[in-house]
Amino acid sequence: MSSEWKRRVRLFVQRFWQPTSACMTCMPGSWGNLLSLVHWTVALQTGLATGILAVLLTFTPAAKLYTNRYGNSLVVGCLTMLGDAYSHPNHYDFPFAEAIVTGVISGLLTLAGSYLFEDRARRLRAIWARISG
Repeated sequence: MSSEWKRRVRLFVQRFWQPTSACMTCMPGSWGNLLSLVHWTVALQTGLATGILAVLLTFTPAAKLYTNRYGNSLVVGCLTMLGDAYSHPNHYDFPFAEAIVTGVISGLLTLAGSYLFEDRARRLRAIWARISG
């Protein structure tokens, strides 16, 4: 497998877990329905839609946004909004409120992940070394 496709697979996996986690957090009754199959199905659909859109975006000039952590977070947040709006109807009174909140949370998860997991999770390893002595 070429390095370009390996990068796309890694990108898909990253863009799959961030929106899925955000969707699980933002859906009404999320913590009460954590073991609900329907709840997980909707969250996985959101993650899948976002992951596919993220990989499709790598074939366009907009792929340059992935190189900057803030551009990357913005793209992932927007793609998550689209994926969430596609996967299920809104549960809040304001139109697309759930998709917007899910997109913002996903963008923040992406930004946090870019800090924590960069350079083979150097920051996490340093924290673990301090804790474990």
